Amino acid sequence: MSESLYFIAVVPPGDIQEEITQLKHEIAEKYGSSHALKSPPHITLHMPFKWKEKRFNELANVMNKLNEDLTTFQVELKGFDFFEPRVVFVDVAENEKLNQLQKEVVNACRKELKLDNANFKDRPFHPHVTIGFRDLKKQMFYAARKKFENRALNYEFTVHRVELLKHDGFGWDVMIFDRIEG
Repeated sequence: MSESLYFIAVVPPGDIQEEITQLKHEIAEKYGSSHALKSPPHITLHMPFKWKEKRFNELANVMNKLNEDLTTFQVELKGFDFFEPRVVFVDVAENEKLNQLQKEVVNACRKELKLDNANFKDRPFHPHVTIGFRDLKKQMFYAARKKFENRALNYEFTVHRVELLKHDGFGWDVMIFDRIEG
Protein backbone atom coordinates (compact mmCIF):
# COMPACT_ATOMS: atom_id res chain seq x y z
CA MET A 1 0.00 0.00 0.00
CA SER A 2 1.54 3.27 -1.16
CA GLU A 3 2.00 6.00 1.44
CA SER A 4 3.56 9.42 1.13
CA LEU A 5 4.90 11.83 3.71
CA TYR A 6 3.20 15.23 4.02
CA PHE A 7 3.09 18.27 6.28
CA ILE A 8 1.00 21.46 6.39
CA ALA A 9 2.55 24.93 6.52
CA VAL A 10 2.39 28.61 5.74
CA VAL A 11 4.83 29.37 2.93
CA PRO A 12 5.98 32.99 2.50
CA PRO A 13 5.82 34.65 -0.93
CA GLY A 14 8.58 34.06 -3.46
CA ASP A 15 10.75 37.10 -2.72
CA ILE A 16 10.88 36.32 1.00
CA GLN A 17 11.49 32.63 0.22
CA GLU A 18 14.49 33.62 -1.90
CA GLU A 19 15.97 35.77 0.88
CA ILE A 20 15.50 33.05 3.51
CA THR A 21 16.89 30.40 1.15
CA GLN A 22 20.04 32.53 0.90
CA LEU A 23 20.28 32.36 4.72
CA LYS A 24 19.95 28.56 4.50
CA HIS A 25 22.81 28.52 1.98
CA GLU A 26 24.89 30.68 4.33
CA ILE A 27 24.28 28.22 7.19
CA ALA A 28 25.19 25.32 4.87
CA GLU A 29 28.40 26.93 3.61
CA LYS A 30 29.68 28.45 6.85
CA TYR A 31 28.38 25.97 9.43
CA GLY A 32 27.98 22.69 7.56
CA SER A 33 24.22 22.34 7.94
CA SER A 34 22.41 21.79 4.65
CA HIS A 35 19.37 19.80 5.81
CA ALA A 36 17.12 22.89 5.90
CA LEU A 37 17.66 23.29 2.14
CA LYS A 38 15.47 20.22 1.55
CA SER A 39 12.28 22.28 2.00
CA PRO A 40 11.14 25.74 0.99
CA PRO A 41 11.07 28.30 3.81
CA HIS A 42 7.89 27.71 5.80
CA ILE A 43 6.10 27.91 9.14
CA THR A 44 4.97 24.40 10.09
CA LEU A 45 1.33 24.15 11.18
CA HIS A 46 1.18 20.33 11.31
CA MET A 47 4.20 18.04 11.62
CA PRO A 48 4.96 15.45 8.91
CA PHE A 49 2.57 12.53 8.68
CA LYS A 50 2.18 9.49 6.43
CA TRP A 51 -0.92 9.30 4.27
CA LYS A 52 -2.17 6.57 1.94
CA GLU A 53 -2.25 7.76 -1.66
CA LYS A 54 -5.57 6.00 -2.28
CA ARG A 55 -7.07 8.33 0.39
CA PHE A 56 -5.55 11.50 -1.05
CA ASN A 57 -8.95 13.05 -1.87
CA GLU A 58 -9.82 13.11 1.85
CA LEU A 59 -6.64 15.09 2.51
CA ALA A 60 -7.33 17.38 -0.47
CA ASN A 61 -10.85 18.06 0.83
CA VAL A 62 -9.52 19.09 4.25
CA MET A 63 -6.92 21.37 2.65
CA ASN A 64 -9.51 22.95 0.36
CA LYS A 65 -11.88 23.56 3.30
CA LEU A 66 -9.11 25.09 5.42
CA ASN A 67 -8.28 27.49 2.59
CA GLU A 68 -11.93 28.32 1.87
CA ASP A 69 -12.42 29.25 5.54
CA LEU A 70 -9.15 31.18 5.91
CA THR A 71 -9.37 34.92 6.51
CA THR A 72 -6.17 36.62 5.36
CA PHE A 73 -3.85 38.14 7.95
CA GLN A 74 -0.34 39.55 8.29
CA VAL A 75 2.72 37.70 9.62
CA GLU A 76 5.95 39.38 10.66
CA LEU A 77 9.28 37.60 10.54
CA LYS A 78 11.65 39.38 12.89
CA GLY A 79 15.21 38.51 13.81
CA PHE A 80 16.63 35.12 14.70
CA ASP A 81 16.27 32.70 17.59
CA PHE A 82 17.47 29.24 18.54
CA PHE A 83 16.48 25.88 19.97
CA GLU A 84 19.60 24.57 21.68
CA PRO A 85 21.69 22.74 20.72
CA ARG A 86 20.95 22.40 16.97
CA VAL A 87 18.29 24.71 15.51
CA VAL A 88 18.73 28.22 14.06
CA PHE A 89 15.58 29.93 12.83
CA VAL A 90 13.97 33.15 11.68
CA ASP A 91 11.62 34.17 14.46
CA VAL A 92 7.92 34.91 13.93
CA ALA A 93 6.49 37.83 15.89
CA GLU A 94 3.70 36.89 18.29
CA ASN A 95 0.55 36.51 16.21
CA GLU A 96 -2.79 35.42 17.61
CA LYS A 97 -4.29 34.84 14.15
CA LEU A 98 -1.43 32.49 13.23
CA ASN A 99 -1.88 30.65 16.54
CA GLN A 100 -5.61 30.31 15.82
CA LEU A 101 -4.92 29.04 12.29
CA GLN A 102 -2.58 26.38 13.65
CA LYS A 103 -5.31 25.23 16.08
CA GLU A 104 -7.82 25.08 13.21
CA VAL A 105 -5.40 22.97 11.12
CA VAL A 106 -4.75 20.60 14.03
CA ASN A 107 -8.46 20.28 14.83
CA ALA A 108 -9.38 19.62 11.19
CA CYS A 109 -6.65 16.98 10.89
CA ARG A 110 -7.74 15.27 14.11
CA LYS A 111 -11.44 15.36 13.37
CA GLU A 112 -11.48 14.71 9.61
CA LEU A 113 -8.30 12.67 9.08
CA LYS A 114 -7.80 11.09 12.53
CA LEU A 115 -4.22 12.47 12.75
CA ASP A 116 -2.83 13.20 16.20
CA ASN A 117 0.85 14.05 15.70
CA ALA A 118 0.32 17.76 15.11
CA ASN A 119 3.11 19.12 17.32
CA PHE A 120 6.74 18.13 17.65
CA LYS A 121 7.19 15.89 20.71
CA ASP A 122 3.99 17.36 22.21
CA ARG A 123 5.66 20.74 22.58
CA PRO A 124 3.45 23.82 22.23
CA PHE A 125 3.27 25.60 18.87
CA HIS A 126 6.27 27.91 18.43
CA PRO A 127 6.05 29.40 14.93
CA HIS A 128 9.42 29.83 13.19
CA VAL A 129 11.22 29.40 9.87
CA THR A 130 14.13 26.98 10.25
CA ILE A 131 17.39 27.84 8.48
CA GLY A 132 19.70 25.30 10.18
CA PHE A 133 19.00 22.09 12.14
CA ARG A 134 19.42 18.31 12.39
CA ASP A 135 22.88 18.15 10.75
CA LEU A 136 24.15 21.27 12.58
CA LYS A 137 26.85 20.07 14.98
CA LYS A 138 26.81 21.54 18.50
CA GLN A 139 30.09 23.41 18.08
CA MET A 140 28.87 24.94 14.81
CA PHE A 141 25.50 25.74 16.38
CA TYR A 142 27.18 27.98 18.94
CA ALA A 143 29.28 29.68 16.25
CA ALA A 144 26.13 30.29 14.16
CA ARG A 145 24.26 31.55 17.21
CA LYS A 146 26.99 34.08 17.91
CA LYS A 147 26.83 35.28 14.30
CA PHE A 148 23.02 35.46 14.04
CA GLU A 149 21.82 36.47 17.53
CA ASN A 150 22.16 40.22 16.94
CA ARG A 151 21.61 40.21 13.20
CA ALA A 152 18.67 42.26 11.92
CA LEU A 153 15.93 40.79 9.78
CA ASN A 154 12.37 41.97 9.21
CA TYR A 155 9.81 40.80 6.66
CA GLU A 156 6.05 41.08 6.63
CA PHE A 157 3.65 39.20 4.40
CA THR A 158 -0.01 38.32 4.06
CA VAL A 159 -1.14 34.75 4.65
CA HIS A 160 -3.64 33.86 1.93
CA ARG A 161 -3.59 30.08 2.27
CA VAL A 162 -2.08 27.05 3.96
CA GLU A 163 0.01 24.67 1.87
CA LEU A 164 0.42 20.93 1.78
CA LEU A 165 4.01 19.82 1.23
CA LYS A 166 4.90 16.34 0.01
CA HIS A 167 8.21 14.54 0.37
CA ASP A 168 9.53 13.25 -2.96
CA GLY A 169 12.24 11.01 -1.51
CA PHE A 170 14.85 13.79 -1.52
CA GLY A 171 13.10 16.90 -0.23
CA TRP A 172 9.77 18.66 0.16
CA ASP A 173 7.63 20.21 -2.58
CA VAL A 174 4.54 22.40 -2.25
CA MET A 175 1.48 20.68 -3.71
CA ILE A 176 -0.48 22.82 -6.16
CA PHE A 177 -4.04 22.67 -4.85
CA ASP A 178 -5.66 25.01 -7.32
CA ARG A 179 -5.64 22.09 -9.78
CA ILE A 180 -6.86 19.41 -7.39
CA GLU A 181 -10.51 18.51 -7.24
CA GLY A 182 -11.48 16.99 -3.89
